[in-house]
Amino acid sequence: MSTPRSGSPADRLQALLEPVVTAAGYDLEAVRVSQVARRRRVEVVVDGDDGVSLDAVSDITRVVSDVLDSPEGVAVMGEEPYVLEVGSPGTDRPLTEPKHWRRAKGRLVRAVLRDGGDLTGRILDGDEDGVLLEVEVPGKKKGQPSATQERRLAFAEVAKARVEIEFNRKDDEDDAAIEDDAAAIEDVDEDEEG
Repeated sequence: MSTPRSGSPADRLQALLEPVVTAAGYDLEAVRVSQVARRRRVEVVVDGDDGVSLDAVSDITRVVSDVLDSPEGVAVMGEEPYVLEVGSPGTDRPLTEPKHWRRAKGRLVRAVLRDGGDLTGRILDGDEDGVLLEVEVPGKKKGQPSATQERRLAFAEVAKARVEIEFNRKDDEDDAAIEDDAAAIEDVDEDEEG
């Protein structure tokens, strides 16, 4: 493992940590280094196609700590004590790469477009050039309910985008319907027994 010699400590750490995080099956999204009192704070953000579990964070923390304590890591960080924080991107992470959009499949997103408009829709599918969204279309007449339609959105059209936080996600509604069906089946079984 060779230590990069130029760039900021965060850039050099990123180059040093990327291979070990990738070997663990995750993507290294960001490395930030800051000074907090007498210690450096090293923040490492990782992500994966299936998210990042607490067990994975624990495993990655050990691997990253080993690298930081190695001669290559000390060459970048120096002998100063540090605090290491490993986590996953928050729900408010900007969607800047195709993999971010792919990982948000099924989620509601809001995109600010380069032409000045904005668009909110649920991600149905995506590829390297764009995504297919389910967008709400208002009714044509006043009082008429809205409908949904599919809209292809090219990444080149997007200035910035984020996942919208939903307290009553569409998946939650589906889960509630399944639970209601299961309760109804239990009621029928009890009636048959009685």
